[in-house]
Amino acid sequence: MAILGARQVGKTTLARQIAASLGGRVTRFDLEDPADLRRLADPMLALRPLRGLVVLDEVQRLPDIFTILRVLADRRPLPCRFLVLGSASPDLLRQASESLAGRIAYHHLPGLSTLETGVPRMNALWLRGGFPRSFLALDDARSFAWRAEFVQSFLERDLPRLGVGIASETLSRFWSMLAHWHGQVWNSSEFARSFGVADTTVRNYLDTLTSAFVVRQLQPWHASIAKRQVKSPKVYISDSGITHCLLGITDMNGLLAHPRMGASWEGFAMGEVVLRLGARPRECFFWATHNGAELDLLVVRGQRRMGFEFKRTEAPELTPSMRISLKDLALQRLFVIHAGRSTFPMAPKVLAVPISGLSRAIKPLRPTG
Repeated sequence: MAILGARQVGKTTLARQIAASLGGRVTRFDLEDPADLRRLADPMLALRPLRGLVVLDEVQRLPDIFTILRVLADRRPLPCRFLVLGSASPDLLRQASESLAGRIAYHHLPGLSTLETGVPRMNALWLRGGFPRSFLALDDARSFAWRAEFVQSFLERDLPRLGVGIASETLSRFWSMLAHWHGQVWNSSEFARSFGVADTTVRNYLDTLTSAFVVRQLQPWHASIAKRQVKSPKVYISDSGITHCLLGITDMNGLLAHPRMGASWEGFAMGEVVLRLGARPRECFFWATHNGAELDLLVVRGQRRMGFEFKRTEAPELTPSMRISLKDLALQRLFVIHAGRSTFPMAPKVLAVPISGLSRAIKPLRPTG
């Protein structure tokens, strides 16, 4: 099993809780600890005798170990199981995907959500984001300082350790520009002009930050209709607190007055919906046509299609775009998530739901098959 997620999101804490709940023998290697790296100088010699649960933390530091794990995972009877933790997606950990195909399951660990913090602290979660140390800081100033330090450390230390050779100053500018672009359709040409490089180069920057879990790409859905549809992804900073840090927003007053406030709220609300549904990234899309019809979030599982619109208002209204997406995408249900307090029907198959009432209206998707 692999638990993947951004740096400092809580992977190690979760692994310790799993180990404690299982009981029995647990062996842990922290691959950022030079002593543990020396213990694994000969991985087969170090790992073959172990029993129980073996935890390998920050496994991307030792990518060659995956070929060893494949051999050890094929033993019968199986004397131990491996729990690997990583700060890079399977795209960066390509050796894991190839060496352990059919032998490994991936779990993405997101930041905190209102499922854990509670709805009364929603605004604090939106402002500070889901990194535990940011959310739990004693005040907004210390939370912002932690996030600023995280951004600097991530760019200057963590990405180079993942084998990323792009200059930290370049990625810092790019990440900040993405924060201003948050919630919009990706435009390679505009970013390339800003940086004076090729379209493929800025696309590489985007994919690099996506693979490290600090940027999210929402892919477009292409319906079989006679309309020109948008084919580029939408881009979001994965954590609302990091978005606000990159935008220089330090407190709630600054957030509510900022021109990107609506886009920030949309991304935050979307993350809450996806977590409640238990939807996988490959099941989540947006939809837009060149005529102006669009849908903020389309979730597809099997034959089921659910649509979501996000409106930071207390009284959302049914729009022509909603009617078009309901019909053209053959949605079973369309939810309009808003900032008010009431749940009410807007039209057949269309339900307005306050973000504070998601747990009552949005239920986890049923498994397919």
